[in-house]
Amino acid sequence: MALAVVIGAGAGVGAVVFRWCIQTFTHLFSGHADYAAAPGASNPHVPWLGPYFVLLAPVLGGLLYGPLVNRFAKEARGHGVPEVMLAVAQRGGRISPKVAVVKTLASALTIGSGGSVGREGPIVQIGSALGSTLGRVTRLAEARMKLLVACGAAAGIAATFNAPLAGAFFAMELILGTFSAEAFGATVLASVTASVIGRAAFGDVAFLDLPDFHVDHLAQYGLFALLGVAAAVVGMGFSRFLYLVEDACDWLWRGPEWLRPAVGGLALGLVLLALPQTYGVGYPVLEKATEGGYAVGFLLLLLAGKMLATSLTIGIGGSGGVFAPSLFIGAMLGSAYGIGVHYLFPGTAGAVGAYALVGMGAVFAGASRAPITAVVILFELTGEYSIILPLMLAIVLATATSRLLSDDTIYTLKLRRRGIDLEGPAPGARIGAQHVGAVMEPLPSPLPASTALADAADLLSLSGHGALPVVDDAGDYIGVVSAQAVAEALAEQPDAAPTLVGQLAEPPTPVTADQPLTQALHALLSAPGTGVPVLDPSRGKPVGWLSHQSALRAVHAAAAR
Repeated sequence: MALAVVIGAGAGVGAVVFRWCIQTFTHLFSGHADYAAAPGASNPHVPWLGPYFVLLAPVLGGLLYGPLVNRFAKEARGHGVPEVMLAVAQRGGRISPKVAVVKTLASALTIGSGGSVGREGPIVQIGSALGSTLGRVTRLAEARMKLLVACGAAAGIAATFNAPLAGAFFAMELILGTFSAEAFGATVLASVTASVIGRAAFGDVAFLDLPDFHVDHLAQYGLFALLGVAAAVVGMGFSRFLYLVEDACDWLWRGPEWLRPAVGGLALGLVLLALPQTYGVGYPVLEKATEGGYAVGFLLLLLAGKMLATSLTIGIGGSGGVFAPSLFIGAMLGSAYGIGVHYLFPGTAGAVGAYALVGMGAVFAGASRAPITAVVILFELTGEYSIILPLMLAIVLATATSRLLSDDTIYTLKLRRRGIDLEGPAPGARIGAQHVGAVMEPLPSPLPASTALADAADLLSLSGHGALPVVDDAGDYIGVVSAQAVAEALAEQPDAAPTLVGQLAEPPTPVTADQPLTQALHALLSAPGTGVPVLDPSRGKPVGWLSHQSALRAVHAAAAR
């Protein structure tokens, strides 16, 4: 707990320094505190260039941060969060301390020179590097090290966005991937400490200043639900487009990596010249969209332009997050959608800004698949509680739709493309790398669904498995019944209790013969009894049985080698 407070203080100071660096470099490259608030204006430092200075700003920025990243910390390139997720999942929470310094300078230079990215990815990586460094200095165990990394990520989010709750949930939902009382307590302590420092520096105000919104008609919930589904499609589309552009940049570039951001900055400069509203993070443009300041056509142009500008910034080697661009894209989508439904249903649609706000959270949830974080962070960023119900509805639908469209998120897809599975074993690890088919046991005799519970109890007690597969009259697998479920059913009142095994059978999380053992362990640990059926990957029929004993034998054999 004491270390969490120390990390929170360090990350809070780091967030203050990081934001100061962004403001300084933005003023240096553009001559404005935030060029997105004055799109198309000239740079007071070089007024003779007029608005064409944006062609040179990304080039000059790339000449500075390109060599810096390439020489000192290549992991500082990109949006940062996937690297932290990988460090926690497979590297024991170890992150090089130099990442904090390099990421601060590289991301501030990227954003200040026009890079169309956000600051949440960098501050997560900066805070996490601080947590990892402190964990190594104090020689903590690996589990504690991972928790300190999460504390650093939570503190960074909390300080830079004045969102302590969102910081804690971000760390648990995306970085740790698990919820526990200990993790919540530690990350909240770090978040609160960082928020106190952040509020002392930036003030205790909502990050976005938006007007009040209200839901006046029940029919609006249906409109918000449709927006959630559309936002998931846009969020996943943004994720795919991001890596498509990165692949194109990789294919086109044949020179030294340190020079890539500068040369690619020419292409980014052309986008900024055409749409100066995409310069930097773009919060002033986002706020104007929520106030109904743009026409539908221009909103859709800004949506596409932000996707392109962000993808180019990452593709040429820039350093910055994708959270803020997701909010920007969501605001453009929601505002355009709000204007459209207001035109179609003027009496019931309600305020356009409400759809912009909901679109922000839904696109982020669709891209990241972090619904709790999306709800909490949108509430804390805006201070708008009146919109919480439609926000929750749209975010849940966006998350569910996103899961149907893809197994990966905008964060995990980056790692998957590099051949890294966060749920699989670390590269080179022998333990857990075996496939389930190589370690499974023969399938126990299944129980017919028509078996009486009393008979099933006898068969379960003799099987030694604590659970058995169940098949229907046609012999098709329908699930598993556990001894505990049968015993509980027999103990119930006669009128209410089920009488047949088929009424109690439930399918556990599917485990297939071609899965790595490390993935199947999650299903095995959560299943009733002492094992789960192993399914044929093509037909979905049980072909074996994975028990705790067989899994332990495989792990022990791998460790012995």
